[in-house]
Amino acid sequence: MENHHHHHPATGTGTGTATATGTAAATGTAAEHDESAMAELLDLDAEVLHSYLSEVTAWIQGLATEPPSRILDLGCGTGTGALALLQRFEQADVVALDISAQLLDRLSGKARDLGVADRVRTVQADLDAAWPAIGTVDLAWASSSLHHMADPGRVLTGIFAALRPGGLLAVIELGSFPRFLPDDLGLGRPGLEARCHAAVAERHADELPHLGADWGPRLSEAGFTVEAERPFAIDLVPPLPASAGRYAQATLRRLRSGLDGRIGTEDLATLDTLLDSDGPGSILRRGDLTVRAARTGWLARRP
Repeated sequence: MENHHHHHPATGTGTGTATATGTAAATGTAAEHDESAMAELLDLDAEVLHSYLSEVTAWIQGLATEPPSRILDLGCGTGTGALALLQRFEQADVVALDISAQLLDRLSGKARDLGVADRVRTVQADLDAAWPAIGTVDLAWASSSLHHMADPGRVLTGIFAALRPGGLLAVIELGSFPRFLPDDLGLGRPGLEARCHAAVAERHADELPHLGADWGPRLSEAGFTVEAERPFAIDLVPPLPASAGRYAQATLRRLRSGLDGRIGTEDLATLDTLLDSDGPGSILRRGDLTVRAARTGWLARRP
């Protein structure tokens, strides 16, 4: 989260805190609510997609010539990747970097609960502004974060400089945002989710020009040797745990926030029916949800 999402994504966070304006910025309420919603979404992403995370970290372990002792997580969010990597590499410490103090606090709390607080150092930084002083690392992890950067090439240069020679960079990016619904919902017009995603893709083309990029050539340009590229397909089918319904609700709620004026009023009404936790049409009551998503991973080494 990954993810992302979207920024998320769903994982890189894309929390939107830098763009809060007017009274929201003055009171902090809208930005704080947005970050709380993002934190919940990232935690659900980690819970529902735990088998995918395990698969990704095993893939990294297979290509690591020696176990990393120092890991950097860029755009760590609530720590999905950082904590999964600490579980995989039991001798490692992690530097967890994000723009959001609230998400970093959430990560610190989780690290305490898991008994790994002494292995986590959090750093609040905006990578579009300047590269922070973090020292040298053996493994860098960037999950759904590079596409949020204004100048990803400059960030990759920073990662390259921070990695020791022979160190690895793992880049995970969204192939597609998670989808949950059948085509025919039994309410509204069929194809609702596809129309929502098409409308969001149109918006992202302007706002997130690096989303969906092929990162292989960009990694090579930054001096890395790309050692592996791999697609990860997520396809979870019923019966699913209750957390999958909450994950679907949180994802679609975030999607809904950018759809006014972009899809028809009938579709918006159907979406609102699904998102009403207490209503008979709530997404939380559906037994036909699936979780379908695609992500792509690149493993690149600093020569």
